[in-house]
Amino acid sequence: MSGSIREFSLNNWSADLSRVRPRTESDAQARTETARAFVSPTPARRVWLRFKQQRLGYWSLIIFVVAFAASLAGPLWSNDKPLVVRYDGHLYFPIVKTYAETTFGGDFPTPADYLDPYVRHRFEAPGNFAIYPPNHYYYDTLNYFSNQPNPAPPSRENWLGTDAQGRDLFARLLYGFRVSVEFGLVLTFIGTVIGILAGAVQGYFGGRIDIVGQRLIEIWSSLPELYLLIIFASIFEPSFLLLIVLLSLFGWIGLSDYVRAEFLRNRTQDYVRAARAMGLSNWQIIWRHVLPNSLTPVITFLPFRMSGSILALTSLDFLGLGVPPPTPSLGELLAQGKANLDAWWISLSTFGVLVATLLLLTFMGDALRNALDTRIADAMRAGGNQ
Repeated sequence: MSGSIREFSLNNWSADLSRVRPRTESDAQARTETARAFVSPTPARRVWLRFKQQRLGYWSLIIFVVAFAASLAGPLWSNDKPLVVRYDGHLYFPIVKTYAETTFGGDFPTPADYLDPYVRHRFEAPGNFAIYPPNHYYYDTLNYFSNQPNPAPPSRENWLGTDAQGRDLFARLLYGFRVSVEFGLVLTFIGTVIGILAGAVQGYFGGRIDIVGQRLIEIWSSLPELYLLIIFASIFEPSFLLLIVLLSLFGWIGLSDYVRAEFLRNRTQDYVRAARAMGLSNWQIIWRHVLPNSLTPVITFLPFRMSGSILALTSLDFLGLGVPPPTPSLGELLAQGKANLDAWWISLSTFGVLVATLLLLTFMGDALRNALDTRIADAMRAGGNQ
């Protein structure tokens, strides 16, 4: 009797195990997907997933990142120095080190001109070779061997033509795009940090601090920014750093108002009261609790602020108040196109690069705004469930 009872219990136990174990591979996959459905992604991941659903903005981000990465690697694409040189059994890397002309059989100890027909002829000797970038010109390299007067139209040697001084237009656009994006990134970062600090202090503490801060911002914003730039440009030599400092003094004002409004709203929430009851300091509450919940307008405006920074640099360069020559600049090329209306390739290519850059940033900003908008996210989720 006891043996039959033990056998019956073992049979029931094995039957229960068969119910628990997935019978087929499809059942296992279904259970895995069900488990993943119960795991809620982080807020940042939810925003990223919603951003990827905005196909125009997502592909604009990819194109912009690839273009900027290519401009950072500009010396590999457009340079007047070879990447690798083999001469008399030795390897040389002119792209990272400067060599004298005497190293390659020349007569002078000056830096070698790798576009000189004499030097290039030395590299064509048996046993020697030189690997050049696809475009053989740097942004300040002059084409002394052009068969046409400058500005020269597009040709096999200069893909997009040359500017009024005989410099390769493709190289100027490549490095000018890099300078513009770097300027936009730095100016956007500095302006965002200052705007967050000013708006956070006003919005969280409120009262007299908020009133005094608002009056100071109104006075500061009433200063003529363009006139100040003209005055400083006449006193100091224009430079990348000077433009960053001057534009950063005014570039944070609009953003601080949005941060202030978010802090005024969030400081009355229950989690802030709970943090105060736990004994956290004001700066701990601002940094750990209020700021992460107030960054939505900041993140939304980042692409638009960056496009505004690029457009500001282009405008200043067009007026002659931007970066000093021979620094490549889109605004300087537009000014050359205006001065040489017959050279249509200068205005057309520069305008195309500028418009494409601003459009990519605009598409990215629209997609990011939709990804951060919970109402749009709920509508997309409801549409997907139907």
